[in-house]
Amino acid sequence: MISSAGVHPSHYYEAVPEARTDEALHPPVCLYLEVTNRCNLLCTTCPRTYEELEPPADLSWDLFTRLVEQVPDLARAVLHGVGEPMLMKSLPRMVEYLKERGVYVLFNTNGTVLNARNGRALIDAGLDELRVSLDASNRESFKAIRGADYFNRILHNVRAFRDLQDREGIDRPLVSLWLIGLKETIADLPAFVKVAADLGIKEIYLQRLVYFDRATVGFARPDQALFERMTRDEAGYLKEAEDLARSLGIAFNASGAASEPGLSLQKADGDSPWSLCRRPWSLMYITANGRALPCCIAPFAMHGYENYTLGDATKQSLQDIWNGPEYRAFRGALLSDKPPATCANCGLCWSL
Repeated sequence: MISSAGVHPSHYYEAVPEARTDEALHPPVCLYLEVTNRCNLLCTTCPRTYEELEPPADLSWDLFTRLVEQVPDLARAVLHGVGEPMLMKSLPRMVEYLKERGVYVLFNTNGTVLNARNGRALIDAGLDELRVSLDASNRESFKAIRGADYFNRILHNVRAFRDLQDREGIDRPLVSLWLIGLKETIADLPAFVKVAADLGIKEIYLQRLVYFDRATVGFARPDQALFERMTRDEAGYLKEAEDLARSLGIAFNASGAASEPGLSLQKADGDSPWSLCRRPWSLMYITANGRALPCCIAPFAMHGYENYTLGDATKQSLQDIWNGPEYRAFRGALLSDKPPATCANCGLCWSL
């Protein structure tokens, strides 16, 4: 599938030319729209568990449509942020609105409310990709990471959804399982592959852990991360999982720019890996309150939205924000040897 922007949705960043300056020469081809910042879990790796990042809000239909209409050549829309998208009742309507405009649509979900009615609504709306963040291979690990006893419910929901797709010969949305790479759960990775196979999932992702520099109690911590810290045994679990996935016909991928799970846990080449980032030239992230942020990683990398807010979509047009003074200063810093604080560890303490 090629989008209206002439870009394959999986490689939307390729629309960004190699020559990058503080000014974006083209409009964004991807929008991250945080449809809600509400959630029904208390994940130990998520900042919203420990502090209110913004006032609780759902993205209004009026703001949603105004944002989409300002990017006529939009290639890709990601309907998640800090919150659980499926708590938003108008989510299928939003998906349908985007699909009518030829946009590739996806979001991450915790799967807790993926019941028969909601699943059917997403299928009928034309959702392209459904990413289920499970983060565990068993009930005990799930409770420890996610703060609630929903593991069996999620397995039931995903299995029922995949059975529905198989019965009706439906291949969209593509369903994948995601797991954050933690030292506490790396030994469970082969079992996670088996869970995916049992659910009829053909694609899994190992997601990087992004953490704050200071080891605050409760927040994702450096000592939990596998990045640049894998032991021989941990590397063995990863290799076992990769081999098992291959034998079961399951694609085992990494999040971010790395194509392989092992590469996603290694430091990027060069002294300033953050400068490789293309996000400020290809995408915009808008919170449920209309705040423009540089990317979806920023809330996990630095405290305080006020430190990296680039505009207010409730008061400004996206065009004015996109090449406004805040965005241009952000891009300029990202290309320098003194990057924005929220980006300074990208590629050094977690993968791009």
